[in-house]
Amino acid sequence: MITELNWGDLSPELFLREYWQKKPLLLRNAFPGFVPALDADELAGLACEEDVESRLIINDPTSGHWALEHGPFEPERFADLGAAPWTLLVQAVDHWVPDVAPLLEAFSFIPQWRRDDLMISYASDGGGVGPHYDNYDVFLLQAEGVRRWEVGGLYGEDSPRRDDTPVMILPEWQAEESWELHPGDMLYLPPRVGHNGTGVGDGCMTWSIGFRAPSHAEILRGLTDNLCDALSTDLRYTDPDLEPPAASGEIDAAAIGRLNAILQQYLADPDRLAQWFGRFMTEPKYPELAGSDEAIDADELTQALEDGAELVRSEGARLAWHRDTGASLTLFADGQSFPVFADAAKTLVQQICAETRFRPSLNEDTTPLLLALLNQGSLYLE
Repeated sequence: MITELNWGDLSPELFLREYWQKKPLLLRNAFPGFVPALDADELAGLACEEDVESRLIINDPTSGHWALEHGPFEPERFADLGAAPWTLLVQAVDHWVPDVAPLLEAFSFIPQWRRDDLMISYASDGGGVGPHYDNYDVFLLQAEGVRRWEVGGLYGEDSPRRDDTPVMILPEWQAEESWELHPGDMLYLPPRVGHNGTGVGDGCMTWSIGFRAPSHAEILRGLTDNLCDALSTDLRYTDPDLEPPAASGEIDAAAIGRLNAILQQYLADPDRLAQWFGRFMTEPKYPELAGSDEAIDADELTQALEDGAELVRSEGARLAWHRDTGASLTLFADGQSFPVFADAAKTLVQQICAETRFRPSLNEDTTPLLLALLNQGSLYLE
C-alpha cells in the first residue's frame, strides 16, 4: 500500500490555508498506485464480528425505499441482498486492521488528536447512503471501483430532512458539482457541505478519514461537569461589597459582575482548560474495549525489550501532549493524563505520539510511564 500523499501543485500549508474548513477539493491520483490493505471479503468479515460497529443501508432512489440494519451480520446476509442498491459501512477499521496505520500517517499535517477514525464503505452498483451532510471534515479516498460524488450547498440542523430515516438524509437535493473518482483519487469535504456518493458498477470501496469536531454544547457540558466534580459545596456566591439596591427585585450590574468573576476564575486558567481538553479529546472511541488483558511489570518489560520486542501504539489509542506553563509536559492517553518532569520522559512522550512503534530506553523516569500505558492498553509489546 503506497501511502505518500501526492499534493501535485498544492502543499499541506496551502491546503490548510485555502481549503481546510472552507471549500471542497478534488485531488486526482492523491495516492498513486494505492493498493487497499483489505479487500471486500475481509471488510464483510469485519462486519460479522461482535465488537465491530457496522451498518447496512438499502437505498433505492427509484422507489424511494431506504432501510438501515446494524451489525454484526451473518455471512449469509450479503448473499441475500438481491438487486436493490446497497452499501455496507464499517466504522473504525483502523482499530482492527494495523496495516492501515501508514495511510493515516499521511494526514499528519492535521493534529493527531483531531483524527477520529477510518470508515470503509462498500457499495453495489447504484448503492449509497443518499444525499446528506456531516458536521466534521472528511477525506474520501477511492480504494477500489468507481464512485460518483455530487456536492452542493451548506446544510444544518434546521435543514429539511427525511422523517423516515434515523440519519440526516436530505429530501431535496440539487448537486452543484459532480465527479467520478477512481482508485487513488480523493475528495476533501469541509463540515456541513451536502454530498451524495453513488457506486458506479459493483466493487466500489471508499475509505473515509474523518476528524473529531465536538459541538460547543459538548465542550461546555464536559468542561462544567469536570469542574463541578472537583469543587467543594462550601464555595458559594458571595457579595461582601453589597449596597442597598435601587429596587429590591433587580439583578443589577454588580451582581452580574460577581457572577462573571466566578466563571472567569475557572475559565481563564489555561492549564486547567488544557488538562480537561487533553483528557476529553483523547477519550477512547469504544471505552468498553479499552484496557490490557494482562498486567506487565518492570522485569517483564525489560526482558521483552532485551529479547528484541518493540512497543507498538495500540490501533485504537488516542494520544496527545501539552506543554504546561511550568517545567512539565502532560501526556494524554485514552482519557488519562500523565504529567512528566524529567527530560528523558519528555522526549519519550513526544516519541510515543510521533511513532507507531519504537524501542525505548528504560530508566527510573521512563519505565513507570511505559508500564502505565501498557497496562491500560494504550501500548502493547510485539
